[in-house]
Amino acid sequence: METFTLPPPFAAHPGYRNDRERSIAELAAEIGRNALDPPLLPLVRECIHIPHCFTVQCCYGHFVHALAPDPENLVPISAFSGDTGPIRYRVAYLALCLRDNPAGHRMYAYLQEMAGRNPAFVQFGSADWFLERMPNTYCLQLEPELMKTKDSGTVSWDEALMIEKRREPFFLQLMTIMQQHHTAHFQEPG
Repeated sequence: METFTLPPPFAAHPGYRNDRERSIAELAAEIGRNALDPPLLPLVRECIHIPHCFTVQCCYGHFVHALAPDPENLVPISAFSGDTGPIRYRVAYLALCLRDNPAGHRMYAYLQEMAGRNPAFVQFGSADWFLERMPNTYCLQLEPELMKTKDSGTVSWDEALMIEKRREPFFLQLMTIMQQHHTAHFQEPG
């Protein structure tokens, strides 16, 4: 499925507060149903405290193959030998709706900068179907640049290992950005 597009400029979002409240309520329900990938819970919970963004969707990234066929499995690819057969990688990402204000613009810049440090594996953009639902929705994703427009694709054993090696630092960098914004928003007016 084609998912990735270049990030559009900010647009008016008069329903931001209502969309944020609804999204946080839906997120709380998903957490209660254990519907989120467990490694992402601390990051998603951190986002709840930041008034100039909210989580729209996320995925930790999944390696699906003959020895781990569940599309939601979290088993590291390194737990297997190279004899897994074809590996389908389901993209790791965090999709956020950003508020069109100075703090939201700063977060946009930090996310864009993070992607710029490793464009071969990290992309910052959006998806048309996110934007059709809600303006100012952006996504930071971890996958090989050649498949950046897809939400999943076949990767080689070596690519899978490279993705796995980058996944934890990717989400740790996102957590650092969220923590900085959580702390900084208390110093900003409205």
